[in-house]
Amino acid sequence: MILIDTHAHIYDQQFADEQKAMLERAEMQQISQIWMPNCATETIPGMMDLAGQYPDRCLPMMGLHPAYVNDTFEQELAVVNEQLNKTAFMAVGEIGLDFYWDMTYVDQQFVAFESQLRWASEQKLPVSMHTRSGHDRNAFAEAADLIEKLALPNLTGIFHCFVGTLDEANRAIELGFKLGIGGVCTFKNGGLDKVLPHISLEHLVLETDAPYLAPVPHRGKRNEPAYIRLIAQRIADIKQVHIDDVARHTTANAVSLLPALYANLLPGN
Repeated sequence: MILIDTHAHIYDQQFADEQKAMLERAEMQQISQIWMPNCATETIPGMMDLAGQYPDRCLPMMGLHPAYVNDTFEQELAVVNEQLNKTAFMAVGEIGLDFYWDMTYVDQQFVAFESQLRWASEQKLPVSMHTRSGHDRNAFAEAADLIEKLALPNLTGIFHCFVGTLDEANRAIELGFKLGIGGVCTFKNGGLDKVLPHISLEHLVLETDAPYLAPVPHRGKRNEPAYIRLIAQRIADIKQVHIDDVARHTTANAVSLLPALYANLLPGN
C-alpha cells in the first residue's frame, strides 16, 4: 500500500522539535510522499529546507495563501513568480479565497488568485486551492466562477479540504479538479458521509492539512501525515470498500497530477 498526503504544512513550528520522528511515523504508515503547500515568503525557507533534506518524499509547492494577502501582496506575488521561474515546484499552492477571518483584502485576494492561476496554466502545474467561506459568501462558488470565466488551458489540481455539497463536488469534477479529503470526513457532523457515497474514488485524493484538522480519534490535537491512514479507512467505511482500494485509487489520482519529475520519485518508478 502506498499513500500520499497531498497537503501538509510539515514545516510548521509545531513540528520544529521532532520533524524526523514525525516523518518516521509517516513512513511506518506507508506514506511515500508529503506535498507541502507554501503560505508566504516567511514559510519558504523552512519548506525548502525539508525539500532539500528529503527530495523524494517532501515535495514543495509555491504560492501565496489567501489568508496571507495584505498590503504587501504585490511584493509577495513577485516572490512567488520569481521562485516559480527559477525552481522546479510540483504545484502552485496554496492559493484561493478565504472569506472566514477577514474581508479587508478580498479584492486583493482575487488579484492574487487570478495571477497564480495564470502562472499555473502557463507552467502546466496543478494548483492546490483553499476555498473557505464566511460572511455570507461562498468561497467555493466564487473560485469556481472565476475558473470558468478564465477558461485557462492546462488548469487542473485539487480543491483542498473539500467539505461542500454533492452539487459542488460534481462542479469541481466537471472543472477537471480532484477533491482533497481530510480529517473532516471522520467528524460526526462533517457532512461528507452524505457526499462521498455518490462520488467515485477516481475523483478523490487524501490530505491531512497537518498540523490542522486532525481526524478522529485525534480531533482537537495536532495533526500529522501519519494520520492519513485514518482518513483512508474512514473513506473506505463510508463507501463500503477495502482500504487498499482507497489507497490504490487516491495514490493514482495524486500521481496523475504530478509533473513527471516528481511522479518518477514514487517507489517502483
